[in-house]
Amino acid sequence: MLACHDMRTPLATVHGFAQTLVRMEGMDEQLTRYLGMIDAASEQIAELIDELSLGARIEAGRYDPVRREVDTLELARKAAARLEDGRVAVSGEGAPATIDVEASERAVASLAQCALRHGGLEQVELVVGGPELELAPITPASAPVVLGDDLRDLGAAVAVTLVREQGGTLVVEGDRLRFRLTGP
Repeated sequence: MLACHDMRTPLATVHGFAQTLVRMEGMDEQLTRYLGMIDAASEQIAELIDELSLGARIEAGRYDPVRREVDTLELARKAAARLEDGRVAVSGEGAPATIDVEASERAVASLAQCALRHGGLEQVELVVGGPELELAPITPASAPVVLGDDLRDLGAAVAVTLVREQGGTLVVEGDRLRFRLTGP
């Protein structure tokens, strides 16, 4: 947790200056593109630090969630919007859930990203059925990574930890990950 805290200040400096430089006029196209890449990479590092910090707080017993009510379909749509457009198709019907909304949104996005990345997929489907979400397809190669059993994806590992910490469940059935973000 201390390392995450200490990394945030220099990262904020890099990110802030990258954003400032990207907005400056009169730079050549190649330099603007490189600065955009630095800006995007600094955002990715910030997200990884957030994930690492959340996982560390949960593991240390210092996680103090701010729970709010959210519709699960709305949550799924916001999670899908965190990824590249068109990579996650969302459908179904939501239900109210009282959860750590921001962390849960990141968790759902992380699970989808993991399924895409480790399954070699172009698109996944996220179907909301009230309090339960179903992510498909989950390939045999990606299943242990998505479930956090094969630690090759920080986002998925933290997502699984968060879901379980909130009393939720995750299970792969065939080519589908079925999960609830909170207990019944």
